[in-house]
Amino acid sequence: MADDRFLAREILGYGAYLLVRPTAGADRQAIAGAPVNALVERLALHNEFSPSEAPAAQTVAFLRRRGARPADVLDDDTLQADWAVHVFGKQQETVKQLCAGLRELVEPHARVRILAGVVQPKNYTGAAMQNWAYARAVTQQPGAAMPNAFIVPMNKTADWWRKDWMEQHTFFLPRYDDAGRMTAEGHALATEKGIACLLRRTYRSETHPAPAGSYDFVSYFECADADIPVFNEVCANLRDMKRNPEWKFVREGPTWHGRRVPSWEALFK
Repeated sequence: MADDRFLAREILGYGAYLLVRPTAGADRQAIAGAPVNALVERLALHNEFSPSEAPAAQTVAFLRRRGARPADVLDDDTLQADWAVHVFGKQQETVKQLCAGLRELVEPHARVRILAGVVQPKNYTGAAMQNWAYARAVTQQPGAAMPNAFIVPMNKTADWWRKDWMEQHTFFLPRYDDAGRMTAEGHALATEKGIACLLRRTYRSETHPAPAGSYDFVSYFECADADIPVFNEVCANLRDMKRNPEWKFVREGPTWHGRRVPSWEALFK
């Protein structure tokens, strides 16, 4: 029986996006002057604006709003956020301390919406898919080279979670009729154009479905200015249910578009 006990559940890391939205009549100078840098230094977080050659064990990033797009899930704290901070750590305590510390520093001048999740092994990725997709994927580049960041949270429907993992897997691959003609591209081919130019990472909820008010998945993308049309094309391909039948089980939260900047202070310049 193809039940979930066969899925890899190991947690490889913890991450969160902190969406910061000023309250009505907020003192923006008070927000800008919050000693966030001291918190980052105390936690020894590596700044993703200047990525290291080897993946860092714990990182931080700062994103300034460029725009946002509403979708199926109503989430004004994400949609209306002016700034975002990303934190990643191999240890959960690192992420918890950054989240608690930032909230303490900016509230009550701002609301902080936290989109959090974990990194787990890729359950559906065999050797060929690893070589075709992940081995060819772009790695994180300096902020000046790939300045655009997109936060894309989403949920899957109850019908999706009722499927066993073998059936779920079929939605990521192309589908063919009895004559061998492709009838749907599936998730993998729908996103192929982005492999070489869109950095992607995804945090999953520790439980599926996610608790109320949380998301099952929080995906994140980075790209150069010239590749924004590719990001939009990939998103359109995924939303096309004829090309990608998986999407009828997806309920998107707002897509938040930010600009990568080197520091907390730079968010306000």
